[in-house]
Amino acid sequence: MKDIIFDDFQNSVSDSLVRHKSILDILTKYSESSSRVNRAIAKSVTNCGCVNINASKQNSLNEDKSIDDLSACLSSHLNGEICENCREIIEREIGNNIFYLTSLCNNLNINLYDVLLKEYNRINTLGKFNLR
Repeated sequence: MKDIIFDDFQNSVSDSLVRHKSILDILTKYSESSSRVNRAIAKSVTNCGCVNINASKQNSLNEDKSIDDLSACLSSHLNGEICENCREIIEREIGNNIFYLTSLCNNLNINLYDVLLKEYNRINTLGKFNLR
């Protein structure tokens, strides 16, 4: 069922992309949409203030600790919860980013669902040793 939803979404994106068919247009729109996601998150900090960033050097892993303890030692540097208004804006920008990612897949004849499955399998196979 999920593959049908992905395929339907990918087909809908293909049908609705009229002006930006060139790979160059898609690449630049995808990059711009990524920047807009970043900007929306930054605005939730600087304009709204619903979240704040308190960044500092990450704690080092001691030799005594295992790879399982890694996530407990590291911080996202993010404090607070995004408000509904910021959430709506960020979700819209992420949706726009997914649209252009899907457009890129369409232009390159890549099935987005297949990419997701391959990445899912890679993560499950490597687990914590994936370390991105």
